[in-house]
Amino acid sequence: MEASHLHRVPELSAHSKIGERLRAARQEKGLTVRGIAELVGLSPSLISQIERDKVNPSVSTLWSLVSVLGLTMSDVFPDEARRPSSAQPVTPLAPGGPVTTPGDRSTINLETGVQWERLTAGSDALVEFLMLVYPPGAASCDADSLMRHSGKEYGYVLSGRLGVCIGFDEYELGPGMAISFDASSPHRLWAIGESPVEALWVVVGRQNDSRGPHVA
Repeated sequence: MEASHLHRVPELSAHSKIGERLRAARQEKGLTVRGIAELVGLSPSLISQIERDKVNPSVSTLWSLVSVLGLTMSDVFPDEARRPSSAQPVTPLAPGGPVTTPGDRSTINLETGVQWERLTAGSDALVEFLMLVYPPGAASCDADSLMRHSGKEYGYVLSGRLGVCIGFDEYELGPGMAISFDASSPHRLWAIGESPVEALWVVVGRQNDSRGPHVA
């Protein structure tokens, strides 16, 4: 494993800072906290805590909320990028340009320390292009509640070992290995072993999902 590929694994207590966007989208649709809780199968108190950035949602919970609210995953990333590290100087870029650099990209911290980093300069309605970090023991959802949605997913592992369950089949991916699958099939991702996983991930076509969230 090449340490240079790895990001610092986020603290579990780091807030996701996506609650305001989720609350605004819910209010725009005229939904109450209780109403959206019923749609996604969660408690109103959990929805309220997520909207107030008191609790980081799991990967599957965020997918469900985004689907119900008619958002793309890129829409919920905070506008404020991380402050560049003084130890890693970044060449200044023109605002609104197409390039992103390490240290200035928007990130979301999720349950169990999972981190998503948006690789596009802004929200993209056609594709979700992400860097994923799964710390040891982290997973996208519980083993008995696989997630599914429309579109296709494409992944490439940079470091660590990533478990991927698609339907009844399980795969173990190491550095340099790639996978692609129909996201309407029940699926789950998790970190294997004692090292964090870092992977490039692309989701295409999820925004066409009009069925709402699904678990299997």
